Amino acid sequence: MILVREKYWRYSLFVLILGMGAVIFVGLAPLFGGVLGALAIYILLRGQMIQLTERRRWRRSAAATLLLVEAILCFLVPVSLVVWMSVVRIQDLAANSQTVVAQLRHFADVIASRTGFDLWEDSSVSSLLGYLSSFGQWLLHNIFRFTLNVIALLFVLYFMLIGGVRMEDYCREILPFNRTVSRDVLREIHVIVRSNAIVIPLLALAQGALAYVGYLIFGAPLPLFWGVATCFATVIPVLGTVLVWLPLAAYMALEGRWGMGLGLALYGGLIVTHVDNVMRLLLQKRMAHTHPLVTILGVIVGLPLFGFMGVIFGPLIVALFIFFVDLFKRTYLDPHDLTLPSQADGLPASER
Repeated sequence: MILVREKYWRYSLFVLILGMGAVIFVGLAPLFGGVLGALAIYILLRGQMIQLTERRRWRRSAAATLLLVEAILCFLVPVSLVVWMSVVRIQDLAANSQTVVAQLRHFADVIASRTGFDLWEDSSVSSLLGYLSSFGQWLLHNIFRFTLNVIALLFVLYFMLIGGVRMEDYCREILPFNRTVSRDVLREIHVIVRSNAIVIPLLALAQGALAYVGYLIFGAPLPLFWGVATCFATVIPVLGTVLVWLPLAAYMALEGRWGMGLGLALYGGLIVTHVDNVMRLLLQKRMAHTHPLVTILGVIVGLPLFGFMGVIFGPLIVALFIFFVDLFKRTYLDPHDLTLPSQADGLPASER
């Protein structure tokens, strides 16, 4: 009877945890990007926090405040400026819809004169104006959501920095592994998140800067705007920056600037794209020994789940999946190691 009661308590508690956790997750889903961003920045600032509190004996609140200011200046201000520049440009386009329509009409006329195919119809114009209106509403909604996520990020990051040691110890104890495996799991999370949080922005800046130089050299319209767009396009799996510089090159060619368009296409294919491949391979191998395929699959998985933060946490999910499969193989399938981790943990060294 006592055993049945204990099982009832255990499973009831398990159901309560799952149910309440699901409710909390659904309620906080719009702010999930901010929470993941706080975790990524915490991992980057963790070493500085230890340096200030344990070696220089700063109060945790003072150290957390200083690092929060650093996060705002180094991470959030540049991202916010880029987002704001893009938003202003898009708002100008949405506000001057007739100008956009005129430019598109000119583009359609160029295509018709070159290919004989007419893209311009009255139904297309009506649909385009409707899309512009819907896009403006979508943009305002996402600006508001971005602001909320930034506030959530700062709030969560501060308390992560304050209670970082206790948080890590608690996570290590609650994982369903022995001490060694739990330590390996947390180390894997730390290395992959830190690697992606550093490598991906560096790749984006490098490709965006190179693309901007190419846009200036070959006379592309709005070079700064399209350079920033190229930075963001680096997170798109497989195609990436091709989605920016190739249409620009095609547009320039259709306008009659065949030499400039061909030059931009060659520049993008030979320099911008290859820089991504070389830098990603070198940096990922040096920082986390992550296979490029893991990164590509992780971004494909992570973007629909986590939005922009999926470029960091998507590869983490794929890498942890591979890690857990390998752990299962080594622990339960390897004929040379039949000792279960739960049995080995806690035994004296002479009995293991």
